Amino acid sequence: MTPSLNDIEVFVEVARSHGFTRAAEALDMPASTISRHITQLEKTIGVQLLNRSTRKVMLTEAGAAYFSRCQHIIEEARIAHEMLIEGAYNPRGRLKVSMPSSLATAILQEPLWEFSRRYPEIECEYDLSIRKIDLHSDPYDIVIRVAQPEDSSIVSRRLGLITRGLYASADYLHAHGVPAQPADLVDHECVRASTERGDSIWQLFSQSGQEQQVRVKGRIALNHVLLMRRMAESGAGIVPLSVQDMPPAGLIRVLPGWEFEPLPLIALYPSRMMPARARVFLDFLVERLAHVRIFLDAAMPVAGPERTSL
Repeated sequence: MTPSLNDIEVFVEVARSHGFTRAAEALDMPASTISRHITQLEKTIGVQLLNRSTRKVMLTEAGAAYFSRCQHIIEEARIAHEMLIEGAYNPRGRLKVSMPSSLATAILQEPLWEFSRRYPEIECEYDLSIRKIDLHSDPYDIVIRVAQPEDSSIVSRRLGLITRGLYASADYLHAHGVPAQPADLVDHECVRASTERGDSIWQLFSQSGQEQQVRVKGRIALNHVLLMRRMAESGAGIVPLSVQDMPPAGLIRVLPGWEFEPLPLIALYPSRMMPARARVFLDFLVERLAHVRIFLDAAMPVAGPERTSL
């Protein structure tokens, strides 16, 4: 007997939620009904999919293999249904997007509200963290990251390139001097993303194609772009920043002939068959980012060896 698609949908939600209670909340049905669907599915296919205990529900080996195949079937069936019923011009439902908080606050505060006004039937949930997300199992429509995609099975779309340069406040440069070349950074307070070795070795490229690596140090390390900018504005040291919608207030470009390798801003999603709500959000995002200066602004104040009074 062929298993019911409804039973498979319930199983996929239980596997995603790691339990009957959360699955029941997500599917808006009693936990007892969830249990009956799972029992019927296991009876139909003749394989135990879940190990149940009083505290938790875990996938069996067979259940894990079945989940990895069925989740895509359920998602594509759901999307096909949405596309047929809703149509591309009337997207609705819950949209779940993960993006860095720095991107949201620096560029997208007003656009995100504009998107909700444009599509009032889409309920938007934005996760402003950079935690690792498995698009095969976590219920996200789109994940936006500043990085190269690691999983070749995930569909990605590049939204732009972010080029970073070095910045500091006039007060800091007046007190500590202006670096004339990358090697001079070893004598400066450099605000890094972490104390890990990879974040302490800055690889810089000149406009003429030269490359230099400098091992930097500093008393402050933090992994939040906006706080790094605030540290630079407070005179804490030299900070790597990108100029996005507006130049960093009160900061001066240091070593203007050198910059970091550009980082791609990418959108990741689990399938090319996207629900209408995700498709219109991605198109909206591309439209808005096209008007944002992601590359460095040459009109910013520049600090060089010829500028000794700041």
